Amino acid sequence: MSIASWPESERPREKLLQQGAASLNDSELLAIFLRTGIKGVNAVELARRLLQDFGSLSRLLTATLPEFKSRPGLGEAKYAQLMACTELARRALSESMQLGDALSSPQQVRDYLRLSIGRREVEIFVVIFLTAQNRLIEVEEVFKGTLTETRVYPREVLRRALRHNAAAVIVAHNHPSGVSEPSAADRALTDTLKSALALVDVKLLDHFVVTGGHAESFAERGWL
Repeated sequence: MSIASWPESERPREKLLQQGAASLNDSELLAIFLRTGIKGVNAVELARRLLQDFGSLSRLLTATLPEFKSRPGLGEAKYAQLMACTELARRALSESMQLGDALSSPQQVRDYLRLSIGRREVEIFVVIFLTAQNRLIEVEEVFKGTLTETRVYPREVLRRALRHNAAAVIVAHNHPSGVSEPSAADRALTDTLKSALALVDVKLLDHFVVTGGHAESFAERGWL
């Protein structure tokens, strides 16, 4: 059934305008983005199928172009729009971290990292530089590796922390395998970084292992 034939209060766009975006489910929000469906399938049903195919909204938002184009009704134009929306969300999260205490809203940090590096095809090591009040100074991708590993040099992390006059840092890296469980090497690196940073009076507040769907915190596990 065409969405135009639905009661006005049930149409995604009208529902959003009347009740706010938070009142819509994932399929309805995605339908507004898609705007149209395909032959025999309205936009809401197409959105529902896409979410089922990709497994989650976050997986869809971090899909590659070939993955995206392989689904009916999706092409380069919609992919460009989706990536623009994702980048806007990432930048908005970055602004929120700049304005507030990064530790008072750890979910924002998680969401930012998942959007930034969660679905990258090679390992990326990121450092979030913070003031003494845990406000964001800068985020830098310090090292880039391969599908399975990246080589991290603590002295380079120290050099950049001093350059930014940072009082604390949060580090993170992604696992392209999709498994967020930290490895023994990840734990050893964290210990090395913590000790090295302490020599210049910079605190290591957390280390996140990131995938598209999750960010595992060392601090929450009591490893820092």
